[in-house]
Amino acid sequence: MSTTTNGLEDTTEKLIPTSLGLINVRVGGRDGGRPMVFWPSLMMDGAMWAYQYEHFAPTHRVVLIDSPGHGKSDALRKTIDLEDCSTVLVEILDALDIDRCVLVGNSWGGMLAGVFPAYHPDRTAAAIGINCTASLPTTFESIWATALATYLSLNSTMPALAAKAARRAFAGPSAEASNPEFVEYTKTVLRDDPKSVAWALRSILIGRKDEHRRLNTIRDVPVLIIAGEEDSQFPVHVVRKMADAIPGSTFRILPHTAHLAARENPAEVNAEIDTFLNALPTAA
Repeated sequence: MSTTTNGLEDTTEKLIPTSLGLINVRVGGRDGGRPMVFWPSLMMDGAMWAYQYEHFAPTHRVVLIDSPGHGKSDALRKTIDLEDCSTVLVEILDALDIDRCVLVGNSWGGMLAGVFPAYHPDRTAAAIGINCTASLPTTFESIWATALATYLSLNSTMPALAAKAARRAFAGPSAEASNPEFVEYTKTVLRDDPKSVAWALRSILIGRKDEHRRLNTIRDVPVLIIAGEEDSQFPVHVVRKMADAIPGSTFRILPHTAHLAARENPAEVNAEIDTFLNALPTAA
């Protein structure tokens, strides 16, 4: 194990063997606190949750995951789906001796936060999905994601075009106008393995399934779904449809916020999560 940097100095990193190879996790926070597990967006790693870590670590045991093919996790070289990701998450929970967790995800992680309580309700104390969808990809989304995945797969290091694609996907008008730090942060995609990101694009964006029926089977797991008003990837009506499919879920819209809400607008995201968690029964 080794310690991290970049605002996560008091976390410990660990590589956990899973059915999708070694997955890197950062673990920290309060020993004995309710476990919170964070799964990032495609093109990002667990460090995108630094502001959530800072906020929740004093009261929770916090786990930040580098999703398959991202960060320090093993490269991704095949098509996967959200059920595979759910299995990996269970393997991570088992390795860390976590019985039930509060699962928090943005985009890819938000999709997982939606389906995980359907696959594994016994392992989910609550779930929070941010900027996520349960719908099939649109034709336009399939075309651009296929083109980007094809281009990335031809490169051994991440090309500059990927940073432009990430900026277009993640930064909305408000961030472009007044949040230069966040806009600069989107360039972290340049650290990724382009071939891994290509496989993730094919899997999570292009190859995703309609999950609304599965979400409708969720029972007795509190779920919060958050949409960004300026999210061009998964617009509010798409995220709302996902929330409507989950019985008893809570739905919130963040103004002046785009696709990577947890990193662009952490104060409001953290406040929504606090309000949601504080309303849960203590045993949840």
